[in-house]
Amino acid sequence: MHIIGPDNQKLAIVMVGLPARGKSYTARRIERYLSWLGYRTRVFNVGQYRRVRVGAQMPHDFFNPQNPQGEEARRQVAVEALNDMVDWLGTTGHVGIYDATNSTIERRRMVRTRCEQAGLQVLFVEIECDDATIIENNIRNTKLSSPDYENMDEEEAVRDFRRRIEHYERIYQALNESEGAYLRVSGAGRSVTVSQVDGYLAGRLVFFLMNLHLTDRPILLTRHGESMYNVTGRIGGDADLSPAGQRYAHVLADFLDTRFRDPDSIVIWTSSLRRAVQTASPLGRRSLPWRALDEINAGICDGMTYEQIKLEMAGEYEARSYDKFRYRYPRGESYEDVIARLDTVIIELERTRKPVLVIAHQAVLRAIYAYFHSISPEQCTRLPIPLHRVLELRPHAYGCQEVRLSLAR
Repeated sequence: MHIIGPDNQKLAIVMVGLPARGKSYTARRIERYLSWLGYRTRVFNVGQYRRVRVGAQMPHDFFNPQNPQGEEARRQVAVEALNDMVDWLGTTGHVGIYDATNSTIERRRMVRTRCEQAGLQVLFVEIECDDATIIENNIRNTKLSSPDYENMDEEEAVRDFRRRIEHYERIYQALNESEGAYLRVSGAGRSVTVSQVDGYLAGRLVFFLMNLHLTDRPILLTRHGESMYNVTGRIGGDADLSPAGQRYAHVLADFLDTRFRDPDSIVIWTSSLRRAVQTASPLGRRSLPWRALDEINAGICDGMTYEQIKLEMAGEYEARSYDKFRYRYPRGESYEDVIARLDTVIIELERTRKPVLVIAHQAVLRAIYAYFHSISPEQCTRLPIPLHRVLELRPHAYGCQEVRLSLAR
């Protein structure tokens, strides 16, 4: 069981902020990160509840605090979403994310009281942004694609959503210290204010949110070139590249010279193992070796083939087949262990604004790939990450685009 807070309390993350500031974007990023670390995490978006219960394409006046019918309808769906989150956390959930504006002290008091009565730790996360360009981009790039404005003229939709924001602005009250633990993320992640935050998981979120940014850049993943162990079917080890692997390293160098002419325009990370370092050698660019990117430690099975393990260590072979994610090689690691040590790599990938090339190994790249595609950790163990391919990932607000490039000659 993960340590999720003081006395192992379940955690309720309560989003706060005006519309078009990035609350839902941040909520989804938190969900992806914590789910990847193994915490059962779910976003409860009040807007989605409202569309199901009341309907989409409600005019801006529905959100006017002076409209009693609209106010009551919104209160009801907010309570329904909150109750669903509390019920889920009371059973199988670890972390619930309550995604709504929660724009007044009164509404936040209601949310906090309900959660604390259920024995939940509460952490408010306020997203604050006064950058007109970012807000305008959020309106046009995300809000106008929602069901609320389906088949509506774009400019008419923009005007309506701006009026909706004005309704919330009239009543908005920023978080203050009397309301308990909170994080305030300002200026599109440029600063984070922390107040009364306690517990291991809440502390991890502070570090994570401090490193988020919206910069659009690719992340390139590739396994090292074929190694001599790949040729003989052996696992682990610290083998040199095969002739085919050496050719791939030079093809990769040609690719980078064409795609990233300025040597300083891309960051290159490798594992500390020879086959990864040798793949980076012909690139003629500075690279950083990380032990955190080393292949899964096969323990006493290091250097063996899978057929050998099946014949000589049948019990271990069967145990790995039964639960490949949690199976730990004797004196070695499991996929679960690999994800734990990759936490710092993920944070650094989130922080870095330049394109990044990661030259590593199958298990490691499976785990990183699963993070960016929001694939559950248990499902990452059989993801296809072939040799001599570059996987170009481009994370964005609602997911991750991918292009697979074959560089084999």
